Amino acid sequence: MLIMKIGIIDDYIKLNLFLIMLNIILAVSLNLINGITGQFSLGHAGFMAIGAYTTAVLTTLEKPVPFYLTVLIGGLFAMICGLIIGLPVLRLRGDYLAIATLGFGEIIRVIIQNIDYLGGASGISDIPQGIDWTGYFVITVLSVVVILNIINSSFGRAMIAIREDEIAAEAMGINTTLYKVLAFMIGAFFAGVAGSIYSGSFGFIQPDMFNFFKSIDILVIVVLGGLGSISGSIISAIVLTIISALLQDYPAVRMVLYSIILIIIMLFRPQGLMGTKEIRLSKLIPFGGEKNA
Repeated sequence: MLIMKIGIIDDYIKLNLFLIMLNIILAVSLNLINGITGQFSLGHAGFMAIGAYTTAVLTTLEKPVPFYLTVLIGGLFAMICGLIIGLPVLRLRGDYLAIATLGFGEIIRVIIQNIDYLGGASGISDIPQGIDWTGYFVITVLSVVVILNIINSSFGRAMIAIREDEIAAEAMGINTTLYKVLAFMIGAFFAGVAGSIYSGSFGFIQPDMFNFFKSIDILVIVVLGGLGSISGSIISAIVLTIISALLQDYPAVRMVLYSIILIIIMLFRPQGLMGTKEIRLSKLIPFGGEKNA
């Protein structure tokens, strides 16, 4: 925070730091669904749109709702939508599930685009900017910590069991539908939170920002980092955001580069950068050492 105030970090770098943290939230939340639970969702942009428009509407009322409260409300709205779509859809598997969730994301975008109160295709502008670097950082850390704690809990172990072998998990008494819906709802909540802070930091949103390609961007981050690795999602979010920033003047090259990255990953390292492994701080920062003999 101090280095921003004294001008060491300019607005351009600050913008990309915000985007990195935004992508970290989106990637780790999608990884909970796709990597940890083994489902194939392509509707994350739809949940992000719900959070973004919730914050945009509530903060532009005649009596605006406090920004951080709108972040929570946006996440809860997205979670409720995750429940509504998850109950019928998560009985599907593989490509069928991907198509269903993709359809959901596009339905949300089209509905928003055709509601005049939400600005239609033009979107909503002049949204009050209610978040700063500290808020972004705290929400990002909380998102990662909460998801890591879920993964390391009994709920997380049940989700991993479903990923490894759903039939065996059912045979062991795990309610697979319940845990898949829970993963979907939690992932949707954090996608809604990401949408809310996006809305509150950039001050302008429109439906096309949350189209199919946004879901693909998030999926690429997760696949590059490793399905099942939160550390991998964080690393790949940083790497791909920096690459996107460097290539922002060449959008066509950016999409080609993304395609090449995916092809290389599938050919030479289909498990991603980290696979299912995590970086442990205890290994990086040893507390104490062995005594010399």
